[in-house]
Amino acid sequence: MTDVNLIEHHFSTKNSECIFDVRLNPFRVELRSSRRELLRLVSCGFFTSSMLWTTGCAIRNSAITSIRINGSDTMVNLAQGWAERYHRVEPMVEIQVLGAGSGVGIADLADGKCDLATSSRPMKEKEFHAVVEKTKCKPVGYIVGYDAMAMYVHPGNPVKSLSLEQLAEIYGDRPQLTKWSQLTVPNCKVPPKHDEIIPIARQNSSGTYSYFHDTVIGKKRDYRLGTVDANGSKDVVAIVSHTPSAIGYSGMGYKTDAVDWLSLSVKTGGPAFSPTLENARSGKYPITRPLIIYSRGTANIDSPEGKFLHWIYSNEGQELVTQLGYVPVEQQELIQHAFA
Repeated sequence: MTDVNLIEHHFSTKNSECIFDVRLNPFRVELRSSRRELLRLVSCGFFTSSMLWTTGCAIRNSAITSIRINGSDTMVNLAQGWAERYHRVEPMVEIQVLGAGSGVGIADLADGKCDLATSSRPMKEKEFHAVVEKTKCKPVGYIVGYDAMAMYVHPGNPVKSLSLEQLAEIYGDRPQLTKWSQLTVPNCKVPPKHDEIIPIARQNSSGTYSYFHDTVIGKKRDYRLGTVDANGSKDVVAIVSHTPSAIGYSGMGYKTDAVDWLSLSVKTGGPAFSPTLENARSGKYPITRPLIIYSRGTANIDSPEGKFLHWIYSNEGQELVTQLGYVPVEQQELIQHAFA
């Protein structure tokens, strides 16, 4: 969390440079009475405004606002949960959620194909400048929670903890750890048929893929050849649950009873911590990352996006973060980019 700076920030009330999509309600009721006749009936007390609303016979069409969100697969369940709950609060706002990957979401934000981009990693410098160049707005990243990236193994695996150094030698190019038997586990033996380590990774459009590379493998080293690249966070857990010799990384919110997660230390032989809410919140777990929503420019509190982001920081919005297994934030936070 070295790139994250906890600061207090208020939503801007200035006019936003961003454009929002608004479309008319397609559900209309045909009236046999003329508009003049309808107004006469209303004035005479034959209809009330509430009756007109509930029967769909409002004289004016009601506008439904649409907010398009794309990005992190790690955050897709969280974003969908927010969208469903917010729709109960604001029925005239429809939120469309996709989880094509952090990189795709950020690119769509720059191209105007989405209004908000979810990301499980901070923007890269070239992505930041692409948004500025194409939209004339500086992207602003709102930290809406934290995730402890968990290392999942099959329940039958005798290994219970690893270090970041060991993970780098499993996932990095020219790996030094290719068999589970190379790890010292007292009084435990790995069956020969399950001895070869099968590393499960993600596709390169994933923010999780990039974060693991930069934080664990190191920016000067590539991924090893031969990893099994899963499409999504759920897929990683599913593959590990059916593969006794596999290891895979995914968000802490995707834990199931069919897999175990490992405790991690920074250095081999150092204190290891499991990816729990408490360890993630305290910073003891070594690969804890921010969950971010990016907007084009500061989200205006009067805009649909600004109102939605404001609600995410409410008690109801943050309760869902906890319910889905992530770490909530206590106040609004912004991601800080050194190149901004």
